[in-house]
Amino acid sequence: MGAFDYRDAAAGAANPSRRAFIRAGAAAGGGLVLAFTLPGCAGIPLDPLRSPGSERDRKPPESAVGQASTAVSQDPPRLDAGGFVRIDRQGQVTFIVHKVEMGQGTFTSIPMLLAEELEVDPATVRLEQAPADNKLYADPLLGGQVTGGSTSIRGAWEPLRRVGATARVMLVQAAAQAWNVDARELRAANGAVTHAATGRTLHYGELVDAAAKLPVPKDVALKDPKDFKLIGKPVKRLDSADKVNGRALFGIDAKVPGMRVATVAASPVVGGSIAGMNEQRALAVPGVRQVLRLNNAVAVVGDHYWAAKQGLAALAPTWSGGPNSAVSTAGIVADMEAASRQDGAVARSDGDALEVLAGTPASRGVSAQYHMPFLAHATMEPMNCTVSLTRERCELWVGTQVPVLAQSAAAKAAGLADDKVVVHNHYLGGGFGRRLEVDFIVQAVSFARQVNHPVKFVWSREEDIQHDMYRPFYVDRIAAALDDQGLPAAWLHRITGSSIMSRFAPPLVKNGVDPDAVEGARDIPYAIPAVRVEYVRHEPPIPTAFWRGVGPTHNIWVVESFIDELAAAAKQDPVRYRMALLGKEPRLMAVLKLATEKAGWGQPLRAAAGERVGRGVSVQYAFGSYMAMVVEAAVDAQGGVRVRRVVCAVDCGQVVNPDTVQAQLESGIVFGLGAALWNEVTLEQGRVQQSNFGDYRVMRMNEAPRIETHILPSSDKPGGIGEPGTSAIAPALTNALFAATGVRIRRLPVGEQLKVASAARAT
Repeated sequence: MGAFDYRDAAAGAANPSRRAFIRAGAAAGGGLVLAFTLPGCAGIPLDPLRSPGSERDRKPPESAVGQASTAVSQDPPRLDAGGFVRIDRQGQVTFIVHKVEMGQGTFTSIPMLLAEELEVDPATVRLEQAPADNKLYADPLLGGQVTGGSTSIRGAWEPLRRVGATARVMLVQAAAQAWNVDARELRAANGAVTHAATGRTLHYGELVDAAAKLPVPKDVALKDPKDFKLIGKPVKRLDSADKVNGRALFGIDAKVPGMRVATVAASPVVGGSIAGMNEQRALAVPGVRQVLRLNNAVAVVGDHYWAAKQGLAALAPTWSGGPNSAVSTAGIVADMEAASRQDGAVARSDGDALEVLAGTPASRGVSAQYHMPFLAHATMEPMNCTVSLTRERCELWVGTQVPVLAQSAAAKAAGLADDKVVVHNHYLGGGFGRRLEVDFIVQAVSFARQVNHPVKFVWSREEDIQHDMYRPFYVDRIAAALDDQGLPAAWLHRITGSSIMSRFAPPLVKNGVDPDAVEGARDIPYAIPAVRVEYVRHEPPIPTAFWRGVGPTHNIWVVESFIDELAAAAKQDPVRYRMALLGKEPRLMAVLKLATEKAGWGQPLRAAAGERVGRGVSVQYAFGSYMAMVVEAAVDAQGGVRVRRVVCAVDCGQVVNPDTVQAQLESGIVFGLGAALWNEVTLEQGRVQQSNFGDYRVMRMNEAPRIETHILPSSDKPGGIGEPGTSAIAPALTNALFAATGVRIRRLPVGEQLKVASAARAT
């Protein structure tokens, strides 16, 4: 990642000095290979296992590594340069894709970039998942082989188009030589080169051997956007058919010869250990083969999942809670509130906000405190990992956002060199940041040291939710001084929460400030004369990690909620109030105008008998994209909430596939609504109280609102789109609830708060 903010869309491949370095050559057996490196990687060391004093830092047990395995396959082909494109003698285009597909559409949109310039149908481009290799497949914005941060298109936008254009020029030149004509007389289209004057055509497969012998041209011109045939047009997802008919393989679908299946149970308290278990009873269950044990976890191996599950139930492990057995949410919150009263590391200081606030009369000062809870990822595919381990080699079949980190963590757990570990990556049944972590892989490999055959380790839904690595709990204190026009003259925001970056990428934490923890707060878009943003690091006794939208999911909610509070204090319309502060942000102003116009802002809302209705708004710049959102919500007489409509306007720069943008926004909105309305992880006696979708709700189809997406046309480089919908929806929702009820939500989830307020109102 280097010295730049790893989510900064401005850092990347548009700078000519950072363009992809391309090399060409002949493929084994004939054909054209273009190898290239993605620019911009500074190589920040990532270490998701770094967590001093935690269970994850302890060495795996000293147990024998399996002596044999029937599941070892050949190593994937090693490439001699970065990510690459192959075109064989049949004209088949194969792209080694450095990103993973977890529902975000990269296996469609990334081939579109290549196909646009290469002049082929993206549906004909065959994708192969890149093997684990940071040197060859590091992301230009993240500094490692990582999928996250809404960076896939941002990082690939220029390099992949340039590779496609380079291949096209070489193929055209090969045809020009074959026909002894000027290359300017030729045209490439639909995987072939045509000489219009004579009607002659050669397909790419007929040209690849000659093209492979040509020098690689430099600074090939890319298409003018007005000439795009694919980019900006809706393209159906190329992976949808296989996901519907069952051919698509997720990590949990892995099947390896000689494989058995294991279910897992870990200590329900962080730092706890096994106190007892009934091993003989478990082994008596038909199909159960073995019971495995670590200091803080057990696994039951069976011929199939049902046997292993029944065996684990019969094992009935009991636990010693350890030092965290008295931990509760109430205690964590009290500690964090106390920490939030301390001065923090300064993330931003413009003007003298403290002095202005100190001299402001109480009648013109506004302050608030906000809480955001721990959240689980609750991916539809629970954590799983299939391991085949011998003394010499380890193979993993898994779905991971970080294949290199998975490789190195598995190697450490197995006592092997990194190059002795092969990662077979699969489709991910949801990531949301959870599969940026490798704790479940380390656990699986540690268990696999005790067996001599491949084992698929599968977490139950309960295990998955109760042993997640959670979105941090945050306590925010925020204050503002209003001027004579009711606009903020000073702004103070103190964020208290754990530092994910201190564990995941320590070099990015500068002067005590975690850049992710303050993202969306340090860079607020509003023109305020004096701004001070502070960060207080406070680590709870449970593990925390990235969660879809990461820092902005909490900061955008706080900032946009508080701006609404200021508008209310100034007795001004929330939209006009924002517009008064966005004069230097024309792209944000544009999306705000579009969203509110399409939502009918200011027009009366219809309400059913007993309902109270309202609209709420939010704006944000995050992940390189500009967004405004309007929520229309209704609250019934008992305080029940129904989200009726969401209108979203987005300027995400040049759009590759508008269908993907719409789907990602809808997905993020539904994901974020569920979190804002119902989701939280709470603890009593050190144990997570939620266990499944019965008490950790996801939004059901009948609860989903009507969602309208409006994309502003733009010729700017692309912004990210996978996470902005999630971070923008919560404040628009809670602002709508305030408009409907007059009750300000400063603690998420909304939960029963309005029901309690309605009951109090009735009495």
